[in-house]
Amino acid sequence: MKLFSFFLVIFLATFGCTRKLAQTGSSAGTNTNWSNELHVLCYNIHHASPPSKPGVIDLDAIAKVIRQSSPDIVALQEVDVNTNRSGKTSNQAEDLARLSGMPHYYFAKAINYDGGEYGVAILSRLPLSNMKNTPLPTAAGTNGEPRTLATAEVTLPNRSKFVFACTHLDAQRSDTNRLLQVQKIGEVLKQEKLTVVIAGDFNAVAGGEVINILDQSFTRSCIQNCGFTIPVINPTKTIDFVAYKPSTAFTIVKHQVIDEKYASDHLPVEVVLQLK
Repeated sequence: MKLFSFFLVIFLATFGCTRKLAQTGSSAGTNTNWSNELHVLCYNIHHASPPSKPGVIDLDAIAKVIRQSSPDIVALQEVDVNTNRSGKTSNQAEDLARLSGMPHYYFAKAINYDGGEYGVAILSRLPLSNMKNTPLPTAAGTNGEPRTLATAEVTLPNRSKFVFACTHLDAQRSDTNRLLQVQKIGEVLKQEKLTVVIAGDFNAVAGGEVINILDQSFTRSCIQNCGFTIPVINPTKTIDFVAYKPSTAFTIVKHQVIDEKYASDHLPVEVVLQLK
């Protein structure tokens, strides 16, 4: 009986220590060594086909850009999943998450394309939940390519949450579809009670009606002298943006356009936001 009691005490002591260590480790991992800064990368990846090498798919080049930026969360546009042009076994969202060391991802299909799917994606170091794919409107008779808005709730290390949104607006010369789409985005995200960060290729420049509508609801990470994002050689326009709401949610620590001319036909935008 004494021997049984001795082993029972040892078992309980060991079990109790194990639970305590697990709880302590979880708590420390959530709240320690985090500066309240959110690193965001926005990148139209041109389905990982370098403009200088038509028909070539170079996922490693895109992944290298992501790794070097070391973001917490990434908004990707022009992403292929199981298409003939990019490889029937290649899910570019999943592959880029793996290659860039991002444990979480979400792909939102905009259209069926070339035997597979095509759309936008979110990659994240932080846990994602409540992912949604919201189709955006296209005016009848315009032959505009359908577009979408991807959203996900992101859990920060301090256990608070925000909504991250990724989009890619119509690329036609006329603003007709872009205006419909940015208005729809405003309507959808107005309903969110959490802080929202949106990033994407808006195919529109600041000062025009499309970005003016965006500015009614969001604060862009840069307003003046922001750096051009397209084309990659001698760029002349800024059409890729990161923005957030409410305006009091963050302090802008950094905004830069990364000078990476090989991997895509857009230059990536890197933003650091400090949570207030």
